[in-house]
Amino acid sequence: MLFRFLLIFVCLNSSSLIAQQSPQLKFWNSLSLHCGKSYEGKLITTPEPKDFKDKLLTIHFFQCSDSVIRVPLVVGDNRSRTWVFTLLEEGIQLKHDHRHEDGSEDKVTQYGGSTSNTGFDNLQYFPADQETANLIPYAAGNIWWVTVNDSTLTYNLRRINSDKPISIEFDLTKPVDPPKKPWGWQSH
Repeated sequence: MLFRFLLIFVCLNSSSLIAQQSPQLKFWNSLSLHCGKSYEGKLITTPEPKDFKDKLLTIHFFQCSDSVIRVPLVVGDNRSRTWVFTLLEEGIQLKHDHRHEDGSEDKVTQYGGSTSNTGFDNLQYFPADQETANLIPYAAGNIWWVTVNDSTLTYNLRRINSDKPISIEFDLTKPVDPPKKPWGWQSH
């Protein structure tokens, strides 16, 4: 009888601890579930960026730790883009690591932003940070947001001064073979 009571007590307390997690931590844990997996996606907005036109889009949850998740976005044969999610004490940061084929950093890299509030369990917003504004002045008003649920991950970009948002949706129900390693992967 005592064992059943303890088991029920532990289960109830575990459930309440999970319920007490911040939306950011729940979002982080949802991303972490996909570590090592790859998925194909499709652009769901128009017009299509010219470098995405007729290209296969694949993400790979390539490197994961307790505080960093690296997700290369492969566009056709181009392996230059990696989304870098970092769990910080004050939230989650999203940066875009752009590399050349030789692994060297592109002149426009490490831009992005950090969550400005708790967001939602399945949705986090990343407004452009000061580093981005300094690097790419016209991107100072950019906002990225990522949604993740049981079946899809959607990456979105809205440029305040543009009427051309970008949204890419990935099907998380159908893992695919991982693409080749991203350019510059040895640098991480």
